[in-house]
Amino acid sequence: MALLQVDNMTHYFGGLRAVHDFNLAIEAGQIRGLIGPNGAGKTTIFNLITGIYTPTTGTIAFNGTSLLRRRPNQIAALGIGRTFQDLRLWRHMNVLEHVKLARYSKLTYGLWGAFLDSPRRSREEAESEAKAMELLQLLGIDHLADQLVVSLPYGAQRRVEMARALAIEPQVLFLDEPTVGMTPEELEQIMEVIRTIHRKLGLAIFLIEHRLKFVMELCEQIQCLVFGEVIADGTPDQIQNNPQVIEAYLGKDMVET
Repeated sequence: MALLQVDNMTHYFGGLRAVHDFNLAIEAGQIRGLIGPNGAGKTTIFNLITGIYTPTTGTIAFNGTSLLRRRPNQIAALGIGRTFQDLRLWRHMNVLEHVKLARYSKLTYGLWGAFLDSPRRSREEAESEAKAMELLQLLGIDHLADQLVVSLPYGAQRRVEMARALAIEPQVLFLDEPTVGMTPEELEQIMEVIRTIHRKLGLAIFLIEHRLKFVMELCEQIQCLVFGEVIADGTPDQIQNNPQVIEAYLGKDMVET
């Protein structure tokens, strides 16, 4: 059984069909991509799997456990972390605080431990901060730990959001357009960061991305979504040479370059 299995998922917003008969199988350690034109339903698929929306029909299972009708925080606790297309960071908090806050679901000292300032609380808080700093170091932003996120360059803010998603210790990381707004130099840097995360943490990655160089170089399998339906699912070479994908999304000139 796949780590994450989605079968025949369909979703309607009122009378509008946003996703139709979507199927997905993500194996442990795999990197998969989802591409398609704007409005194809890519982020809707992320939102359906992570509990923001509930599918009209279909099933979603993670490690054999159904995700249907579970809240986003419950799904995150099971082991699915995600970032968002639009940055969702807190302006008044520094980098380290963002990652530590995401780790609170891992703390076990409880209300009384916090109220009494127990040794267990002190130990767990220290361990949590150390693990948060390890993640910041992994993403190359540990030197920014005390900086307010509002003062950081855009590329660094993206890394903060990624570190926060990793703080819950996921088995699968969802990345929703992680390079949006980045310069070519930042694109190369974040690509290397994702390779490092994948290599050192061994987690699976499912990403949405418009920059084809990014998708084709990173992903093992790619789906192309058009009007809420998958028109192709295959390796990067298969996707780039698929006539339906070329006609609907890539374009002949884009493929040739």
